[in-house]
Amino acid sequence: MNDIFAKRRARLLAMKAIRDNYIPGDKLVSCPHCGQESERKAVAEGLSVCPKCGYHWPLGAYYRLSTSLDPGSFRELHPRLPAGDPLSFPGYRAKLESSQRKTGLTEAAVTATGAIGGRRCVVGVLDSRFLMGSMSAAVGEKITLAIEFATKNKLPLILFAASGGARMQEGILSLMQMAKTSAALARFSEKGLLYISVLTDPTTGGVTASFASLGDIILAEPGALIGFAGPRVIQQTIGETLPEGFQRSEFQMEHGFVDAVVPRTEMRDTLARLLRLHEKGGRQ
Repeated sequence: MNDIFAKRRARLLAMKAIRDNYIPGDKLVSCPHCGQESERKAVAEGLSVCPKCGYHWPLGAYYRLSTSLDPGSFRELHPRLPAGDPLSFPGYRAKLESSQRKTGLTEAAVTATGAIGGRRCVVGVLDSRFLMGSMSAAVGEKITLAIEFATKNKLPLILFAASGGARMQEGILSLMQMAKTSAALARFSEKGLLYISVLTDPTTGGVTASFASLGDIILAEPGALIGFAGPRVIQQTIGETLPEGFQRSEFQMEHGFVDAVVPRTEMRDTLARLLRLHEKGGRQ
């Protein structure tokens, strides 16, 4: 019976992954970074990476999970945790419903248990298609519950961040998620467990200022925008010209904020190697 349910879950994940990453249109796709056209099949086979310049297209949460977890190991956590409108913010409910219809998600975060390279772990992904992956009370709750599940079961934790920051339509309740997720990670760390944070484009605002920056190991995809405020806001605030690309992942690695910049095609193997090295008795 368990095998039947596992197969059903794996099939559901595959279907959602295809839907997340399917873009209708011609056989050629134009890269927004270099402007060159590539065959859609080549882009898809490269995990939505431009074969000409290496630009990384955003990934849907389920597709990200399908490319990271071992086949058949996916078990979603709290899939029905609902989005809320605690302040009755004008127009917010309609935006939530629109994002839910377009993405098939209940909120901007998907969390799951699974395995990478045969090693069990808890993985959370923010989906930038859902209100720019902004952190609402529901998103903060899903991330916190995933951290607590990993703590209780003594599993390593991997969180993929992609966010515009806190969700303004929920006011202080959204900002409180910064403290809540950080406190959960502090309890997780006290157990001596491994947390790997993966920063994707973009990772900004309250997400950067909370759980995204607290990893024992911080990885980033190439060219990812990483920071709290945007470069234009910072430049206007300090009145100085900023270095070229100072908020990109390569600059962040050079200055010690990011441990490694890892191309998407190498991310799964890198995570598997890190999990192997950090498990009890792990060796290279």
